[in-house]
Amino acid sequence: MSDDPTGAELSRLLSIMARLRAPDGCSWDRVQDFSSIAPYTIEEGYEVAEAIGRQDRAALKDELGDLLFQVVYHAQMAEEAGDFAFVDVAKSISDKMIRRHPHVFGEAAARDAAAQTDAWERQKAAERAARAETGTLAGVAENLPSLTRALKLTRRAARVGFDWPDAAQVLDKLEEEASELRAELPGADPARLADEVGDLLFVLANLARKLDLDPEICLRGANAKFERRFGAVEQRLAAEGSAPADASLERMEALWQEAKRAERGG
Repeated sequence: MSDDPTGAELSRLLSIMARLRAPDGCSWDRVQDFSSIAPYTIEEGYEVAEAIGRQDRAALKDELGDLLFQVVYHAQMAEEAGDFAFVDVAKSISDKMIRRHPHVFGEAAARDAAAQTDAWERQKAAERAARAETGTLAGVAENLPSLTRALKLTRRAARVGFDWPDAAQVLDKLEEEASELRAELPGADPARLADEVGDLLFVLANLARKLDLDPEICLRGANAKFERRFGAVEQRLAAEGSAPADASLERMEALWQEAKRAERGG
């Protein structure tokens, strides 16, 4: 048995990836590029989050492996192009973590969680400045889920004082945006509607932030709740020999309210 099982398994994975991309390797893997693999990388990240949400540790192990494979895949393609290799990726993140934790790996004084968060953000800002990304909002990835990106953008703005004082004022803004959307409904210009709905969603993301909530997680929970309750409606209809397409809206609403009360124990 290897004295370093982690290193041995990682080397094995790197070898497998190189073999798949070899001229006599897998015909599908050989023709992929960064752009074609990127959607799979994003998907695997979501599947990791889903396993965490389900508290399914066996699934989490599998999904983390799939995500690691995506990292190895991109590193292999970069190595083939002469850009960098997996070892450079590992070194880069190790160096970054040491640089961002001087209170652990250096001489800086120990910090509480809040102070560490501030120090982390200052270090990130310095790194962005070194890359000539000098704006407050520079470096927030454009491909993030939109609610997550809204959260990150407004956190950045809040750190320099551009923010609502409290959640109550965000609710006032939410009502204002809802009124503006209502005013657009009679004409129903698609571009204006899209603009107003976007404003409404953006304010909702800010409301979540002011309440120390992640809007993406909030919406994920709402989606799961909708799935559960609608599934209960379908089950009740099936027991009656019916289906949603055949049932009246009034009947489905009544069953929905029953499912809602059942979840709340009422």
